[in-house]
Amino acid sequence: MLATLAQQTTNANPFVTLLPLLLMFAVFYFLLIRPQSQRRRQQMQMQAELEVGDDVVTTAGIYGTVTEIDEDYGIVTLEVAPDTEVRFTRAAIAQRLLDDEELDEVEEAEPGS
Repeated sequence: MLATLAQQTTNANPFVTLLPLLLMFAVFYFLLIRPQSQRRRQQMQMQAELEVGDDVVTTAGIYGTVTEIDEDYGIVTLEVAPDTEVRFTRAAIAQRLLDDEELDEVEEAEPGS
């Protein structure tokens, strides 16, 4: 009796045993990996599109206005107070602040808003 049971379990399809692992990987990919890579891509695009005069916030929470961009070294100079400039790497810029006109344009461009 045991020999018949052992023989039946060894004939199982290897794809069926790997199916739960493949499904788990697919769930992790679509719920964790893909959204994070999209956010990282958007962040890098925003940092690459910085221009002089943009109001930004750094990862340290410092608000400032871009006064100079050194493309060679990836350094952004921010004016954080009148006559006070601080240099940051481009990667330290967390987000670009939008004024009211730009915010209206973004809302109009987004479908379903």
